[in-house]
Parts: sequence; structure tokens; C-alpha cells
Amino acid sequence: MINNKGFSLLELLLSITIMIIVMGAVVTFFLSMNASNSMTTAKREATQNAQRALDAITYEIRSAKSIYVPTTTASQLSLETSKYIPVGETDTYIDFFLCGTAVCLRKEGQDPVAITSDSVQVTNLTFSQISTGTTPSVSVSMTVGSVTLTSTASIRSY
Repeated sequence: MINNKGFSLLELLLSITIMIIVMGAVVTFFLSMNASNSMTTAKREATQNAQRALDAITYEIRSAKSIYVPTTTASQLSLETSKYIPVGETDTYIDFFLCGTAVCLRKEGQDPVAITSDSVQVTNLTFSQISTGTTPSVSVSMTVGSVTLTSTASIRSY
């Protein structure tokens, strides 16, 4: 009678090989899921940051007195406003434009300030004036990665 109380070397090597293959597949799956999650999170944060910048632009349009036509182009929006007034002035001007890959705000007499984060790469920013009766409106379009955000705002100077 032969006593088979243990594993042979071949059985042990075969079970270890199968376990390594299964563990490798599981680890690869989790690493790819983690990379996909990181990429999705980065895209979502960039889009949310761009949306906040677009909201800031539309807010400024709504509260502006007028669109300053001499410096407004398809790539720059200039607004006459009663906000951010320098001492001794009654009105001032602010500009929105693309500086590098960031959306910038420049208040009259000051250096531009980026209103999008460094992680956001804005590739296109366009402004289109819309004539609807007596109320001037502006359509703003911003491209971040493969996403294009668009908003329209009318001046509500009260």
C-alpha cells in the first residue's frame, strides 16, 4: 500500500503557476480601473473648473453696463461696468480673453488674472454678440479638451 499524504513537486508548481496567472489578471484589472478612474476624475474637475469660469463670465455680462465695442472681438470680450471702480472714476472696463491655455480677466489698469486653474487647458474661447432688440447679448463658447461649453447672457443694466 502506497501512502499519498503530500503533493508532488509537479502539482505544487502547477498550482503556483495558476495562482500567479489569476493574481496577475486581478492586479491588472484593478490597475486599469484605477487609471480609468483617475482620468475620469481629472476630466470632470477640468470641466467643472471651466464651467465655473463660464459662469463668472456670464455673471459679469449680466451685471455690465454695456459691451465696449472698440476692443471686443471674437477672441476678447470688453465690458463697461460699475464694479471694480478705481478711485475717482464712475465707470471702468474689464476684459475676458484667452492667455495661453487659461481664461483671463483683466480689470482696467491691472495685470490679467487667470480664472481657470493651471490644470485646465482651454483651447478655444470665442465671443459672439447677439442682437435681439435693444438688449445686447453675448454668446460665449469655451473648449476644454474634447468638451465645448456654451452659454449666452444678456446685459441687465438696471
